[in-house]
Amino acid sequence: MSDAPRRVFLDLEDTGWVFVVVAAPTGVVYEVQGGGFGCVPYAQEGYLLPVPGNDPAGDLKDLFVGELKGAGAAGMDWPPPLLDRLRTAVALLVHGSANRDDLFPAPLVLDESRLSEADEAWVPVLTPDGPGVLTWENSD
Repeated sequence: MSDAPRRVFLDLEDTGWVFVVVAAPTGVVYEVQGGGFGCVPYAQEGYLLPVPGNDPAGDLKDLFVGELKGAGAAGMDWPPPLLDRLRTAVALLVHGSANRDDLFPAPLVLDESRLSEADEAWVPVLTPDGPGVLTWENSD
């Protein structure tokens, strides 16, 4: 048996699904395509939390596809109005793991210490279980 991590590609095209990959030493690395038309490969080791809701990525798509025109955003200097929109768009409710006393859904929070990593379909967030990334269908 190999010690190499298992790699899982999340093909979110035309699914409407939104996930958070919570960073954790699981031996499973989730890969996605992000960055708008740049089609940037991203990967995070951890475990998957689904984000429930009817079109949970709607505000994110409005921001990255509408406002930013699918050009991607990695390393972008976020103007205050767009940064406020991003903070609001990522504040989606998720359930954390069952390893906590609090099983109520909590909002995701933009991880501004990793803001330079934020891109379409790949936004660093803080979850009830620690750091992770929010991912959804890339617009390419």
